[in-house]
Amino acid sequence: MNNISECPICSNVEFSSFLEVKDHMITQEIFNIVSCNKCGFHFTNPIPELDSIGHYYKGEAYVSHSSSKKGFINWLYNVVRRRTLKQKVSWLRSNSEGNRLLDLGCGTGHFLRAAIDAGYQGVGIEPDQDARKFAQSENNITPLPQSELYRLEKGSIDVVSMWHVLEHVYDLQKDVEVLSQLLSDKGTFFIAVPNMNSFDAQKYNSSWAAYDVPRHLYHFKETDIINLFGRFGFELTKVVPMKFDAYYVSMLSEKYIGGSMLKAITSGWTSNRKAKKYGFSSQVYVLKRK
Repeated sequence: MNNISECPICSNVEFSSFLEVKDHMITQEIFNIVSCNKCGFHFTNPIPELDSIGHYYKGEAYVSHSSSKKGFINWLYNVVRRRTLKQKVSWLRSNSEGNRLLDLGCGTGHFLRAAIDAGYQGVGIEPDQDARKFAQSENNITPLPQSELYRLEKGSIDVVSMWHVLEHVYDLQKDVEVLSQLLSDKGTFFIAVPNMNSFDAQKYNSSWAAYDVPRHLYHFKETDIINLFGRFGFELTKVVPMKFDAYYVSMLSEKYIGGSMLKAITSGWTSNRKAKKYGFSSQVYVLKRK
């Protein structure tokens, strides 16, 4: 295990224990989440070493890296994903300039395929070899491995999209700095992450599925996104809700605690209704250069 000695955002070295969370998805192991005593950022600590963390992604239940339709939740995930691809492309069109796209953590390539079909010049980065193979065979896309990120030309990208990826990035500050350098002067980030301030996060506490330890290394609030990207000269210009996520996360959370589908639907509806106070379960942060 790798013990994190400095806050991934502010580099402070003093933390407080926040929560113990089980890896419900694959291993059933217990992991700790801590909070930074200076900036309040929450992160999993310790985390698996870089060369062993791939073990925690090797499960059919981990649907974001597969197209499994086994079980109602997986089936629903895939149905909603198909319907939201055009919506994501529309968000890019209405909130950014240029058509040179980098989709970091492109997974099996569904969004990247939709963006290319809509006229974007798309490049995908995906560390998982199995996901890259699926993207090639099913979506006719050839994602690059993670190492290629550091070989891309500075200023060569207009839009960087990360759909539920930032929480997985092993070297947070390093990679955000690299990405900020890849973006053109009018470049835009689209960062989708779970919101640990949301109503459903508070309701389910340690059983909140979006903690998803140890795959989720970081647990963001809006202020964390502002602080992190502000270090590299970017400011938050818009927050876009991902309303379905409240239902999806609630379904998984209820599954973990032996609850019912009705309770999950009620929880998702309530979370979206209370989003004005707490924020949505997942949110897309649009960031541009200051």
